[in-house]
Amino acid sequence: MKRNDAISRSDRVLVAAMAIIIATASAAIGASMTYHPSTDKVAAAPVAIAAAAPATDAVLSRLLAEHKCLSEVMYFEARGEGSSGEKAIAEVVFHRMNTGNYGHSICAVVYEGAERPGCQFSFACSGDRSARKDDQAWHAAETLAARILTGEVQLANATGGATNFHAVSVAPDWADTLEKTTQIGNHVFYRGGAHAHES
Repeated sequence: MKRNDAISRSDRVLVAAMAIIIATASAAIGASMTYHPSTDKVAAAPVAIAAAAPATDAVLSRLLAEHKCLSEVMYFEARGEGSSGEKAIAEVVFHRMNTGNYGHSICAVVYEGAERPGCQFSFACSGDRSARKDDQAWHAAETLAARILTGEVQLANATGGATNFHAVSVAPDWADTLEKTTQIGNHVFYRGGAHAHES
């Protein structure tokens, strides 16, 4: 299996979801603009449009949630690392999602363990999320996350398939059990092994 499989799989999922949203919205708009009811079918178009709206809202809500989760993990784990550091963290999330051992959505991966001790990403348990965000850094993370999710920015597997990382300032006990792949900024990246925490 190639290391870019995580990225391409997640891209396919997001592109498919966005295509569904666009197709549903286009169909609803097109139906409302071109529908000319006969006297015996007056309620047909409004019912069809109303039925499509909840499905579209649910998919859109999920996409917005996935965007927020990706923005948060990039911001809290790498806001001082520039776009290359934030993209590296995004890669870890997508690689984890591809393994199937950490969750099958961005939010599931990012917030795994948040309800108990042992968060996979420390900010999810530390209370950092309630602190005021730096507006400029948050906007940059949100923008980069959107560009990644829409495919405008392609992740290039700079982490070598990493599913784990830690700051250079710490030496976690799990690091010796994994294969070190690279260092990007102030983070060291690893692949292999089961669940291990980042620091």
